[in-house]
Amino acid sequence: MPRYELALIVKAMQRPETAALLRRTVETLMERGAVVRGLENLGEKLLPYKISKHNERHSRGGYFLIDFHAAPGIVTGLLDHLERDVDVVRPTVLKNDPEPSNGSCCGSPVASKLKDTVYK
Repeated sequence: MPRYELALIVKAMQRPETAALLRRTVETLMERGAVVRGLENLGEKLLPYKISKHNERHSRGGYFLIDFHAAPGIVTGLLDHLERDVDVVRPTVLKNDPEPSNGSCCGSPVASKLKDTVYK
C-alpha cells in the first residue's frame, strides 16, 4: 500500500470540536482500510485568502497533517467524503513517495554512474 499524507485545513473551532473532527476523520480512514501512521497539528493560522465553504467565509483555520498507508482506490472516495464534511475547509491528499536509497536516482546503477560522471 502506498503512503499518503492528508493535509487538512479545518474551520477555527474550540478544542473539543476539533478533536471530534479529527477522530471522525481518522475513523473514516480506518474504516476504509487505511493504516494511520501519524497526526501532526500545525496550529491555527490566518488563511492566505478568504475561503468560502458550506455557505461560510473562513479567514482562519486549523492546519493538520495525517500520515497514512492506503490502497490507491480509496483516495477519491475519501476526498469526496471530506468535501462534504461541514467542518473541513480544504482537504488535500498527497502521495508520499519513499526517498531513493544510496543517493542513486531512480534506484538504477546506470543512473548512479551517470550522476558520478556529470559531477566530476
